[in-house]
Amino acid sequence: MARGVSLRAVYPIVVFLLDGLGDRAHDVLGGLTGNEAANTPNLDRLAARGSCGVLYAVGPGRAPSSEVAHWSLLGYRPDEFPGRAVFEALGRGQDVSDEHVFAYAALRPAERREDGWWLTGRPDPERDAEEAQRLVELCDGIELDGLTFSLAHVYRGEAILRISGGADERVTDSDAFFRDRHPLLRPQPLVPEAERTARACEEWTRQVIGRLEGARFNVITLKWFGRPRAVPSFLERHGVTGAFAADSSFLRGLGLALGLQPVEAPETDDPVADLRGRAELARQRLDAGDTFVFCHQKTTDAAGHTKDPRINGDPVPLLVAGPGVRADRVERFGEADCARGILGHLRGPDLMPVLLNAADRPLFLGSRPTPFEGADGYPALLERFR
Repeated sequence: MARGVSLRAVYPIVVFLLDGLGDRAHDVLGGLTGNEAANTPNLDRLAARGSCGVLYAVGPGRAPSSEVAHWSLLGYRPDEFPGRAVFEALGRGQDVSDEHVFAYAALRPAERREDGWWLTGRPDPERDAEEAQRLVELCDGIELDGLTFSLAHVYRGEAILRISGGADERVTDSDAFFRDRHPLLRPQPLVPEAERTARACEEWTRQVIGRLEGARFNVITLKWFGRPRAVPSFLERHGVTGAFAADSSFLRGLGLALGLQPVEAPETDDPVADLRGRAELARQRLDAGDTFVFCHQKTTDAAGHTKDPRINGDPVPLLVAGPGVRADRVERFGEADCARGILGHLRGPDLMPVLLNAADRPLFLGSRPTPFEGADGYPALLERFR
């Protein structure tokens, strides 16, 4: 037998992420979370066969956005994060370059009040689609202080803004992130070097308001500023590669940024059928030779956005099952039950090492089998989140 050859099999990894699944206890549910109050026989059977724990995407009590959470869970550092607008551009088939700064732009109706412009709604995705696109195109190509602001319309008045001419991405959002009853914000520099870009974005907003005067939709907000960054691919960092399946363009763009094959997985009004479809998709990808398949489903997140506790910095129940995975004493799926599992309380950077270990693919620490920084997430990656 050749030295170094293992008699144990290594396994591919499949992740099903139910976005927004983690919840907190509610009086209306008798002090239980939505997961604990629900009837989950299939998850319960998997919990009884596998290892359980709870997962904080970036740390206890911290409530990250979806893109920040996914970036952490996939084993990448905050300083490597390019900004969600870059993922939005990639997911929609646009070319990206680190010569440009990207932001996500959204056409909105607003009314002028004594203390500024206040957002009052959003275009209807069907009724207002043509008008919204026409108004966005009216604002393309504005030049200010040596910077060129280029807009590419993508959906119902939403667009990718590309800023060329030496812009700095370290600028705060002008979008208040809410549908209505909130003010349009003034972009602010996060560092002195971004002052020029922030002031140009403010003046750009004023010029847009001037161009759209009298229209039903009369402002364009900006958010998620960023710039592409060179990072190790998922294969280079973790030793596995494959597909990232999601309905959202930005999530497919996130996977693409890491070298994972984007797969469009539309969501319908039948979440059970959607989940079954993702299971079949994962099987097909494994049969084709993928060693990692990530399937995202947003139904749970959309339910959480309603603020109805019967349908947040709280932990997400985590269940790992498969050949050779140790069964702990957890028999029901839910936050409190999973918190008593053998995996304990994990942070985002722990996820990939735990999955790689369960698949018998751990990086052997103490040797240097890869030249890529941050491989398997230890120890520097975890330290950044303490």
